[in-house]
Amino acid sequence: MDQKGIQRKNLDNQEFLKLREATQKVSQALGERLKRHLSVLRPLFIPRRLLGTYVKSGTMEEVAGSDKAFAELQEKYAAVAQKPFGLPSKLQAPLDPISNQLEAVPYQFPLHFENKDSKTVLVTCSCTWTISYHSECSLVRLKAMLKGEEPKDAHDMKQAIINHLAMVIFLDRFPALAQLLEDLRYSVEVRNLEDLGGLPVVTVSAPLETFLPPDDFIMQVTQLSGIPAFQEIISPEAIDNMPDPLRESLKQLI
Repeated sequence: MDQKGIQRKNLDNQEFLKLREATQKVSQALGERLKRHLSVLRPLFIPRRLLGTYVKSGTMEEVAGSDKAFAELQEKYAAVAQKPFGLPSKLQAPLDPISNQLEAVPYQFPLHFENKDSKTVLVTCSCTWTISYHSECSLVRLKAMLKGEEPKDAHDMKQAIINHLAMVIFLDRFPALAQLLEDLRYSVEVRNLEDLGGLPVVTVSAPLETFLPPDDFIMQVTQLSGIPAFQEIISPEAIDNMPDPLRESLKQLI
């Protein structure tokens, strides 16, 4: 979801308070469900299956297709390394070990108000998460380094970028895993983070529609809280209307 695609619905204060509490409960439950799924799927996402001897691991074995996978990783890394991160664009093999621990964090996007003299609001998605290999440098920290809010750590920045790119390439090379996630009722998508130089990341979304109130309402809430952040809202109707891909595919057969 992004600024252009998100639905807008009017709310009064009472409706907002009620739906915000319900949204937080549903979003937390969905997030915990996703983490359980990723924990079970973790053995299928071993980075060595993709990169072979191009990444340090306990078993340095050749893997078919690893040459092409590393070349693609190098290409994607070079596209963002120097600008905006100021890192050398050339990767040296073998790469440092990539943790096969998978993590999911809520996807966020900036909301820009048109014709408003106001700061940008960071919107947190309630049903969409960024998934990647675990890194000590989160996307939040990576953005803080670019903004000068935190000292740059070249090693951590590099590893974080590689971990996200490796996930993008992994799911492209092993489409059966993406299909498995979709069978679990997630939609899988690669999105480019413009505030990180267009860095591509993998996102998964639960099949629930979300919405935002009008800009003026969001501005009022953020001014009262003093925090330029907002969360997408889930309505009860979205749960009632949640699609069932398996049901729909079976209907087509008859």
